[in-house]
Amino acid sequence: MPVVSIIGRPNVGKSSLFNRLIGRREAIVDDMPGVTRDRLYGEAEWRDRKFYVIDTGGFLAKDENAFVQGMRQQVATAITESDLVLFVIDGKEGPTWMDEDVADMLRKSGKPVIVVANKIDDGIHEDSVFQAYSLGFEDVIGVSAEHKRYIYDLLDLILEKIPGDDPVTEEESSVKVAIVGRPNVGKSSILNRLAGEERALVSDIAGTTRDALDTLVKIDGTTFRLIDTAGLRRKSRVEDNIEYYSYVRTLQAIDRCDVALLVMDAGEPFTDQDKKLAGEIIERGKGIVLLLNKWDLLGKKDSLGDSMKKKLKDEMVFVSHAPLHFVSALTGRGMQKISDLVLKVFENRRKRIKTTVLNRLLRDILAFDRLPTDNRGRAFKIFYCTQAETNPPTFIFFVNFPELAEKAFENHIENELRILEDFEGVPLRIFWRGKEEK
Repeated sequence: MPVVSIIGRPNVGKSSLFNRLIGRREAIVDDMPGVTRDRLYGEAEWRDRKFYVIDTGGFLAKDENAFVQGMRQQVATAITESDLVLFVIDGKEGPTWMDEDVADMLRKSGKPVIVVANKIDDGIHEDSVFQAYSLGFEDVIGVSAEHKRYIYDLLDLILEKIPGDDPVTEEESSVKVAIVGRPNVGKSSILNRLAGEERALVSDIAGTTRDALDTLVKIDGTTFRLIDTAGLRRKSRVEDNIEYYSYVRTLQAIDRCDVALLVMDAGEPFTDQDKKLAGEIIERGKGIVLLLNKWDLLGKKDSLGDSMKKKLKDEMVFVSHAPLHFVSALTGRGMQKISDLVLKVFENRRKRIKTTVLNRLLRDILAFDRLPTDNRGRAFKIFYCTQAETNPPTFIFFVNFPELAEKAFENHIENELRILEDFEGVPLRIFWRGKEEK
């Protein structure tokens, strides 16, 4: 998905605009300048198209020079990393010298820019929008993020400026594999081993890889597109703009892939950040293979592998269906098996169960399982089920009262489906619909 950055000096309403564009309140909005300290990202959707929105936030500085320097860095990063920049100014106040300074950088960049004159809360202030044209950009629009005025017009203009969907090429027939994980867990080293050559810079300094890099490699007759990504840090440790954009680039890589290799440090596995990243992969319906790298540093203990598998089930039960593989990018141990695991998960993600087989399973469930009820005496009934989609496998159960299908029962149904068919490494989506729904 394209990246749209919101930039501008503090207190012009960037966070309010961000919240409007993504359709939910995620950024903290306050009248005090500099309230937005963390960069926020969200996914916006308009007219069946999606794009990332990044709220770059304001700046806190002790003096004017530091303030200007911080803004320049923010703008420079937005120019480099974004497909479109929304340059927000205070529409009532009009352009200031700081706005003109930012405008000068943006004009030289050649990147698409929309000047958003915010705080045009009613018709009385609409003439103030014309002042924004003095900044030298063709696309200027007056909005009120607080009152939702002209937000839909802005969204239409955004769609005109961001790239459309990429055409499918012959290379798209490859199995797309995103290599993701925290910084310094060995993602680039694993890519180099798989590619058989030094394609990505390897360094002990966390965060060396800034952008996603694609490498095409053929293994045993199958073409894999390997997507290396920058590492994800905890939000509190995101200190510079580039690291934050790298988080979004990682999510873009997951969106593009068929299977994600989640690389973890065998000496510190299953961290909160590992869990968060695994959740992103599952939520997006992608296949997942868990790699514990640096296995060579832990010594030769036969029971260690079993204890790690148990820890996976305890710490990350929501992804316990994924294969867990122990590797060492340094020595090459276990590397040969990665392509086989990826290919298996790739095929599992495309599996389809016949409706007749599903309904035999349904008869067994109705015969032997205790179905949910509620305190009003309503009993849950399942009429029939079908697999609607693959990539990932998606199942629809037609029932009398969809709201009675609590999470525990849904987990039970998922386990039954996994017994019926090998869906290792693949998330399953289950929907409950009333019989009258289409």
